Amino acid sequence: MTSQPTPTKAAQAPGGPGEPGGGLQAGLKNRHLSMIAIGGVIGAGLFVGSKAGIATAGPGILLSYALVGTLVVLVMRMLGEMSAANPTSGSFSAHADRALGRWAGFSIGWLYWFFWVVVLAVEATAGADILEGWIPAVPQWGWALIVMVVLTATNLVSVGSYGEFEFWFAGIKVVAIGAFIVVGGLAIFGVLPGVDAEKAGFGNLTDHGGFLPHGPGSILTGVLLVVFSFMGSEIATLAAGESEDPQRAVTKSTNSIIWRIAVFYLGSILVVIALLPWNDPAIGDKGSYVAALDSLGIAHAGQIMNFIVLTSVLSCLNSGLYTASRMAFSLGQRGDAPKAFARTTRRGVPMTAIVVSVVFGFVAVFFNYKFPDSVFLFLVNSSGAVALFVWLVICFSQLRMRKIIQREAPEKLVVRMWLYPYLTWATAAMIVFVLGYMLTDTEHDGRETVLLSLLVAAIVLVVALVRQKMGAGAPASTRTLADESRDETQAKVGA
Repeated sequence: MTSQPTPTKAAQAPGGPGEPGGGLQAGLKNRHLSMIAIGGVIGAGLFVGSKAGIATAGPGILLSYALVGTLVVLVMRMLGEMSAANPTSGSFSAHADRALGRWAGFSIGWLYWFFWVVVLAVEATAGADILEGWIPAVPQWGWALIVMVVLTATNLVSVGSYGEFEFWFAGIKVVAIGAFIVVGGLAIFGVLPGVDAEKAGFGNLTDHGGFLPHGPGSILTGVLLVVFSFMGSEIATLAAGESEDPQRAVTKSTNSIIWRIAVFYLGSILVVIALLPWNDPAIGDKGSYVAALDSLGIAHAGQIMNFIVLTSVLSCLNSGLYTASRMAFSLGQRGDAPKAFARTTRRGVPMTAIVVSVVFGFVAVFFNYKFPDSVFLFLVNSSGAVALFVWLVICFSQLRMRKIIQREAPEKLVVRMWLYPYLTWATAAMIVFVLGYMLTDTEHDGRETVLLSLLVAAIVLVVALVRQKMGAGAPASTRTLADESRDETQAKVGA
């Protein structure tokens, strides 16, 4: 739990709302939160990275996506339980702080921040590559700079401007993938004219070497390839702290995660592998979604998909900057980062947290251009397993937080983890198993990713323990959830 109370309409820093340092403000509307929640599970990795998973596991990649999707649903259920009881910009980091100790909140908060500032560089480079192909007169580094500057300016204006941009970015992704599923489904069932009925159909799931052409083990290898494309589903719980009704926003996001993953991931991948044989060379050459669009006879399929991928990249950049800055803000509130990180403008924007995050993003972009195979590769690999670390911390935090919520404010337990605590322990065991299996993977750099991520995590953890021993940071809060409930009631009455 943060060392500051978390009022209904803002995560407050010292000062009054509307004043410099007055805290985050409720600038996100319900439609913003709804689209952020839906779009958060659709990353560029789904469009770009799925071809590697299909090549590795064949049609069995559906089981890989289903396994990881189930894992995400369970983790989000746990996070939803904690965040509905205490919506805060620190989300799982703040919950870990209260449930496991200051060292846990500090460590996972900074690791998560590190993950997203590296993602900023990765996505900026990917977006610049597409834009340079359209307008080669501007060099790639120039496009990366333009994209970063524009989205930084958007985030600096207000949280509402971030929400508006993300609403439209996510909306384009949702409409595009929805249209793809509908049109692809019509083709599979033979309704769409001009499609080769012999080539498209559910027979592709078993006709080319079987459902598991590379054996059952390929399902787990597929898991390693797709697990990181799910990162981002937790963003809605961070953003909820700046919404008009945080508890309702978190509850709605948590309850809808099942159909979002089922439709956008499993649904779209099923369409791809039903439209084309999994071993069709076009999937490897063009990418899974471009190849599928080509098979439908849709003109300019490659450019259409480039536009959709660019939208996903910009969405990820926009959300990445927002998420990194809010985590930095929360760390500043709790004394685990410089106090300047917790200061906000009159519009409720944590300017210092945003600027520092984007500066590190710019530095990472520079490393990508100057040292792509050394420094930047280290940054990418050393942040690669952070998603799994975050999920594991959420599991252990929920085991403790459930008891705290029941003791301090049982009326706030509006979202409940299923089969607590057994399913929580089973989820944690599955995450540990995936991390262990990654250590055996040398073909796809799984072992290097886990080892480097563990190295960075160990360094951050040592810093956290040393700080805790020295008594650094803000003193632990003695406030209970019941105290915060009273503050929320008074804030509503005052409003």
